Amino acid sequence: MKRETILITAADLAPQALELLTGYDIVYAGKTPAEDDIIHLCRQHDPVAIIVRYSKVGAQAMDAAPSLKVISKHGSGTDTIDKEAAKSRGIEVVAAVGVNAAAVAEQALALLLACAKSIPQLDERMHQGHWDKSTHKSLELGARTIGLIGLGAIGLRFAKMADALGMRVIGFDPFAKNLPDYVQSVDLETLWRDSDAISLHCPLMDENRNLLNAETLARCKRGVIVVNTARGGLIEEAALLAAVQSGQVLAAGLDSFSVEPMVPDHPFRHQPGFILSPHIGGVTSDAYVNMGLSAARNALAVLSPAAVA
Repeated sequence: MKRETILITAADLAPQALELLTGYDIVYAGKTPAEDDIIHLCRQHDPVAIIVRYSKVGAQAMDAAPSLKVISKHGSGTDTIDKEAAKSRGIEVVAAVGVNAAAVAEQALALLLACAKSIPQLDERMHQGHWDKSTHKSLELGARTIGLIGLGAIGLRFAKMADALGMRVIGFDPFAKNLPDYVQSVDLETLWRDSDAISLHCPLMDENRNLLNAETLARCKRGVIVVNTARGGLIEEAALLAAVQSGQVLAAGLDSFSVEPMVPDHPFRHQPGFILSPHIGGVTSDAYVNMGLSAARNALAVLSPAAVA
């Protein structure tokens, strides 16, 4: 009897996760699969499940896999999956919510500190033989206000770190409940007005696409720091570029972008005021295992619920 197939939209999955999937044939899409690659592999192998690490999974891929029952995200963000198409076809979409919260929150903190302390720039200057002690002034974060947009597992983890630095923590999240005492819930207008730094921790939806744009950035304090470890589509990139160049934004620490991988001629490259990382906030050795295990278990919960009960 032919075994059922699970498609992994990447070149690998944690060995611990693979152990859970020993009853299935595993097909990998490669390191940088395009959406057409996923469609082709679905047509070729008719998987019962797709574990999504990279690339988009849309209606065409779903139609190419008539046996598909579940799409399981290797992480928490499901914006690369056409959820409406999945729902109309009776395909469940599940996510590994919260398992990479520590990793992403730490990346956000690292980017915030790098922006405030000019760590990459000073490192480069030191390697070039310079000693800027008499001319450089960094920013002290204690007693300043950090505004968080999104107060889920990642946002709250980051809030705890910011509070430990002595920062005032304010946040906007219409779905958040039972916030800790050190997080003050505010509306967006207050957040734009009061924040010395803004960090994004919300999912990307039609309602918040380009949330940070020319208009909202203009409402912020001059010299605000912007950190994004969520989704690139939350920021209108041309507006952010202009705001950094004008000094309205002191620095931007970004781990996600509207188009990924970043194109070679992207205007953020070689631009002062930008500290960039390749969407690796959730990519640590620990998170790699935890997300793989969660994605595998979530898929199995749909495929064979008795096996994971």
